[in-house]
Amino acid sequence: MTDAALKSRLTSPLARRLSPYLALFTGMITLACGTSFAKTLFPAVGAEGTSAYRVGISALLLVAVFRPWRFRLTRADMGAIALYGVVLGAMNLSFYMALRTIPLGLAIAIEFMGPLTLALIHSRKPIHFVCIGFAVLGLILLLPLKAGAAALDPVGMGLAAFAGLCWALYIVFGKRLSHLHAGQSVALGMSVAALVILPFGVAHAGAALLNPALLLAGIAVAVFSSALPYSLEMIALRRIPERTFGVVLSAEPAVGALAGLIVLHEHLTGQQWLAIAAIVAASVGAILTTREPTTLAETP
Repeated sequence: MTDAALKSRLTSPLARRLSPYLALFTGMITLACGTSFAKTLFPAVGAEGTSAYRVGISALLLVAVFRPWRFRLTRADMGAIALYGVVLGAMNLSFYMALRTIPLGLAIAIEFMGPLTLALIHSRKPIHFVCIGFAVLGLILLLPLKAGAAALDPVGMGLAAFAGLCWALYIVFGKRLSHLHAGQSVALGMSVAALVILPFGVAHAGAALLNPALLLAGIAVAVFSSALPYSLEMIALRRIPERTFGVVLSAEPAVGALAGLIVLHEHLTGQQWLAIAAIVAASVGAILTTREPTTLAETP
């Protein structure tokens, strides 16, 4: 294949349509694996310290790579970035705090109610409600409604629900930054999030955060659970409508369950596999029933 033919294929309408979804799914995979590994650090530095590693180191890496000061910002842009960063920090901290007392898969399912609600609010066509119905079915199958639900920690469930609210706001505020360079917005947003989380991490873990071995593990957590996936999501947000973005993210619990199987050796039941099938069906349906926007913001 010649260089011209390869370039033509990569810039075809189909490639342009699928590329943001590829970025989004890649981000979900790295996020799930990074979160599974991050939970293993809780005994050493706690959920607060792990959150500080995740967001603080991510902010340093993103600022070093993208050098966001190179691009001009209006006062309105700075306000939007501040809101984006605050909800990003609150989402990370509350989700990790929830993981202290409730299982990872359940925490992801509860958290997802935020973007799922956002998807429902922005739905217009009947087929979109069918997709959301499949997502809801999958989430219901993942929740332990028949046994043990009464024993679940209410504080943990509340923290996961609050993380879901922050997730929905993250989508809304992130979309408002779609006119900015993706690297600039995510680097500045992560820096604001670090300012939100670091005081909690330092207060809980203290000098343990400076342990060299833990720092190396923290760098891995930061790269695979924050820096890389959030950068990919910002790229995806530039080309995917808010409703579709929320529905496609319905695959997050399924991806998390698979990461738990691989990283934490958590085996799945038949009902959980059925839930995964329903959630994937919702995601595929969302992709196939959404037209490419007529106006697209190109990455600088």
